[in-house]
This record gives sequence, structure tokens and C-alpha cells, in this order.
Amino acid sequence: MSIVQNRKASHDYFIEERYEAGLALEGWEVKAIRAGRATIGEAYVMVRAGEIFLIGANISPLPTVSTHYTPDPRRTRKLLLHAEEIRRLIGKVEQRGYTLVPLDLHYSKGRVKIEIALARGKLKHDKRAAEREKEWNREKQRLLRRG
Repeated sequence: MSIVQNRKASHDYFIEERYEAGLALEGWEVKAIRAGRATIGEAYVMVRAGEIFLIGANISPLPTVSTHYTPDPRRTRKLLLHAEEIRRLIGKVEQRGYTLVPLDLHYSKGRVKIEIALARGKLKHDKRAAEREKEWNREKQRLLRRG
């Protein structure tokens, strides 16, 4: 079940491979995500010292968060993947000009997971071609419905 999606990702990137990763979250973050207070629109994934991190995701705290703790809604969160997956991702990101993009936040067996993608950036003419293709498919559907 999806919690929040990054709609800009498929518009800005060619998605090549998808991976499901766990998130290292604090208790208040899990509660806030379950209440639907998360956004990953401006978020990105970065590799640092052999580990993968989610940067820029916003999880706004609930007003009931403890009084003696100040939550940071945009803190850097570590992504949890198998070591072999991390090595493969790091190799592709460093060598071939790929980037890692968060696609969606969802529940899997009661746990909060994030789907990240190995993606290649689209150029302006690629985006225009994709838009033209989308409009043509819409027009085809309209014509088929009419007659």
C-alpha cells in the first residue's frame, strides 16, 4: 500500500532498475508517516562512505511529539539494503552516470519501505517526446471510445 509517491521522477528520469529499501526511522517519524505527513518530492538518494542515504525527505512531526525532544523533519535518513545491492548500486552510480531517485514510500508487511530507482536523467527533447507520446495515446483512446 503506497503512502506517498514522487510523481516527478518518471517525468525527469528514465527508470532502469527498481529496489526496495528499508528506512532507519525514529519512533515519531513512523507515527507521522502513518498519519500521512511525509513528502518525498524534493528528496534524493546519495552514496556516502559505502552507505546509501535519503536526503531532503520531509516528515513533519505530529504535535504530540515529546516536549523534551526537538524533531528535525528534513534529517538525513539511512537506507537499509543488502551489501551486494549496495555494491552494485555504488558501482553503477560511479561508473555509468546513473543517479538514485526515490520513487515511493509504502508499507510492506507492516514496515515502512522506500522504493528507489537506478535512473538516467532525461534531456529536454526526451521530455518533449514523452509528452507527445502521452498526448497521442490519450487522443487514440478518445478516438477509440467515439467510434
